[in-house]
Amino acid sequence: MRNLWRRTRSFPPAARLLMANQFAINLAFYMLMPYLAAHLSGDLGLAAWAVGLVLGVRNFSQQGMFLIGGTLADRYGYKTPIMAGCLLRTFGFGLLGWVDNLPALIAASAATGFAGALFNPAVRAYLAAEAGERRVDAFATFNVYYQAGMLLGPLVGLALLAADFRLVCTVAAVIFTALSVLQWRALPARGGTASASTDAEGVLRQWRTVVANRPFLLFSVAMIGSYVLTFQVYLALPLAASNALGARGTVVTSGLFVVSAAVAVAGQLRLTQWARRRWSTHEALVRGLATMGLAFLPSALAPQALPTAVIAALVVAVVLLAAGSAVVYPFEMDTVVALSGDRLVATHYGLYNTVSGLGITLGNLATGALWDFAVRHDALWLTWTALTMTGLGCAAALAALVRSGRLTAGQPQPATA
Repeated sequence: MRNLWRRTRSFPPAARLLMANQFAINLAFYMLMPYLAAHLSGDLGLAAWAVGLVLGVRNFSQQGMFLIGGTLADRYGYKTPIMAGCLLRTFGFGLLGWVDNLPALIAASAATGFAGALFNPAVRAYLAAEAGERRVDAFATFNVYYQAGMLLGPLVGLALLAADFRLVCTVAAVIFTALSVLQWRALPARGGTASASTDAEGVLRQWRTVVANRPFLLFSVAMIGSYVLTFQVYLALPLAASNALGARGTVVTSGLFVVSAAVAVAGQLRLTQWARRRWSTHEALVRGLATMGLAFLPSALAPQALPTAVIAALVVAVVLLAAGSAVVYPFEMDTVVALSGDRLVATHYGLYNTVSGLGITLGNLATGALWDFAVRHDALWLTWTALTMTGLGCAAALAALVRSGRLTAGQPQPATA
């Protein structure tokens, strides 16, 4: 903690505020969202398809709108979408606790998702601008606060849930209200790099500039696998725990979440320093991706008839996934800025998140289908092997791009109509 505090204080005040902001955002988000499905199906009695619709709308309105959020940040400055996102999530979270009809729930869910699309690209672009040459260190520190919010959020939410789900939503909304006021008063305005003209042609020109950045697009595609692998903490690993232990698998799944966040919080700064001393940016990315892929290898080798062996393999998977992600994340965020040429940074982040969101959706469909096939044929090793190959394949693709010189950073040029 002392090292984290010293590292945090070494950054400008605006960067420190953004880190505290991200901790509070994740604290409020994860104290509510893990329990939303149970509230919708249990307290409100919604059908499973309706629960899936509400949750799906939130995911789509965030992942599908990242490009919009990044575009607005570059055109109107970073502070405005950050504040707008916090205010919108105040409304969305407050509404989720006090409405019981499907149209209102969908509207609230869409609001919470679009809020994330507004402030996520803006926060990262703002942090990159404030950190300057210390971007890698800044994003490593930022990720500690990010993961700490994920770690504490479900625990706080569980305590509040003992009283009422409405209390959970109300407290989450109050946190976002406080964030809105704090940023209005304390966060300096920092402008984007795009023209503030509102014509559609200006927006399209902005998007064409980013899409014409071939090294950035290649990097975005090569990194999709890392997001697919990270998401398996929510998909394949819980399925494996339930398959091995039945109803008791839920307890194991909760423990895996705690282990994942704890590894990131405790190890992020040390792993980043260790990687910077030994490797270049691209070497750190390649090795981190390979580690994330190898995380699933013990599960492929573990005898499925022994629940203890399966759980041990899952714990190893979570630890290696968290460690690999901790190595990758700060260098990944720094590379996006470098490939943008420090131009339209938020829009680059927006498109990057949109690409990764699409990859997660397709990757989850493929993983789920392969899991069903593997269960029917008593061959779960197929799923774990495919995930391992995904990580190793992404690492190999990124290494090939580096060797070929296709990831050479340069100033993106505006695309012609």
